[in-house]
Amino acid sequence: MQNNWKKVYPSVWNRAKEILANDGVVVLPTDTLYGIVGNAFSKKAVQKIYKIKGRNENKPFIVLITSFLDLEKFGVKRGEKEAKIFLKFWPGKVSIILPCKLAKFEYIHRGTNSIAFRMIGKRSKNLYELINKVGPIVAPSCNTQGNKPAVTNKEAKKYFGDDVDLYIDSGKKDVPPSKLLKYENGEFIVLRS
Repeated sequence: MQNNWKKVYPSVWNRAKEILANDGVVVLPTDTLYGIVGNAFSKKAVQKIYKIKGRNENKPFIVLITSFLDLEKFGVKRGEKEAKIFLKFWPGKVSIILPCKLAKFEYIHRGTNSIAFRMIGKRSKNLYELINKVGPIVAPSCNTQGNKPAVTNKEAKKYFGDDVDLYIDSGKKDVPPSKLLKYENGEFIVLRS
């Protein structure tokens, strides 16, 4: 790494904000793995990611958020009881599938009427600030369909090349994916531990 890397790094995240605000796609470090991300409210960006990944069109993406207010933007209803339960996991490396029946978000939930959300905390400073500026982002793992997730930017570039507008490097990220829960009728079902 260059000596001036820390000075340059914030400007890379500012560039990511511009790209995501304009329907672009970025590879960046999430709180778990590298993700290939786009603005969740941009159908164009979401479709671009499906195409780049060669992903099964029926498989929904995860959405990264920073607050319960972000859930409301997707029409996700939750009461005080749910909020208290979710705060046991959030912010944190736990994705929770919640009902989202709004037809306008079918391009994300792919007809399942549910979306997996993960709340990012302030410990992931750059990612947290990015989501606060741009809004929720879709963030599937950084790989093409059927291949293992990239753990370095070099691997990500082998998968996607110039199809991605920006790559943000933070070294090797060889960690497990998030835990995946489904919240249904007041109960949690563990889908991935």
